[in-house]
Amino acid sequence: MSTHVNAPTQTSNQSVLPARQAAAREDNRAQTARRVSWGLLAGHVMALVFGLGGLLIALPNPELWSDSATGRDVFDFGMTYAGSMHIIFGAAAVFALGMVALGWWRTAVFFVLSTGISLGSELVGTGTGWPFGNYEYTDFLGYKVLDRVPFTIPLSWFYMGLACYLAGVSLARLIGRRWRVGTTALSIGLGVWFLVVWDMVLDPAMAHEDLMVQFWTWSETGPYFGMPAQNYVGWAATGLIYMVLSRAVWRRDPDPTAYPASFPALVYVANIVFASALSFSVGLWQPVVIAVMLALLPLLLGLVERDAGRAVPGRSGHLAARR
Repeated sequence: MSTHVNAPTQTSNQSVLPARQAAAREDNRAQTARRVSWGLLAGHVMALVFGLGGLLIALPNPELWSDSATGRDVFDFGMTYAGSMHIIFGAAAVFALGMVALGWWRTAVFFVLSTGISLGSELVGTGTGWPFGNYEYTDFLGYKVLDRVPFTIPLSWFYMGLACYLAGVSLARLIGRRWRVGTTALSIGLGVWFLVVWDMVLDPAMAHEDLMVQFWTWSETGPYFGMPAQNYVGWAATGLIYMVLSRAVWRRDPDPTAYPASFPALVYVANIVFASALSFSVGLWQPVVIAVMLALLPLLLGLVERDAGRAVPGRSGHLAARR
């Protein structure tokens, strides 16, 4: 009788064990991806700081390093690689985050669409002046595709685009719960908004004549601190297209509980700080104020609200307990 009773139990245990092992392997992969993403984010931030040091300290003060062979080597390395290094680290960090937040397939979809569409827009833009205006890249951002667009530019569209989109997803979830509105279009809209505001503080500084190294140059001017308004329309359109297409292929919104909301926020803040430091260095404080008011404050207030909702289980009813 005992054999008859135990046989189904043994069979059940044998069927459950592989499932548990598969779940454990999946959890290990997720934990590894999280650790890798944070490590790469640290590398991204350090590369941004290194780049700022070169642009704002080493270039204007050659007496600090020109008498040292090591100093000259570091300076030469920075001039050759610093422009592309922080972008590569950023793309790798956000791709690793995507593995956690979206899974490898959805991350790959966003990567292909964002880099492909942005590269197409940039190639058309540098050749025709549409959709951004009349501009061209210098040689400080790495190898150029078709001798026009540095290979790092599509990578920056990817990592900042996905960071902005995921930050928008987290903020849209909070807004949606409070005001009972749909979050799909709101997430994409906020993602595009964050992306454009980043360029509003970055572009005037990176091409400014007082910056000792220009990363791109404009052959036309415009009303926004010398930038043509068309540039920002082109930015919004490009970001909107690849975010909408990615969401259409995914067929569902990202789950904001699947990733730490602080990660895309940190990516965004680090890049805003980088652009703000460059803006201050050339006497442009207004774009920094615009970025803080239109993007940083809403983003950071959203994080505070999210944490407060977690800390107070009774807040906003049963929804707060599920955040």
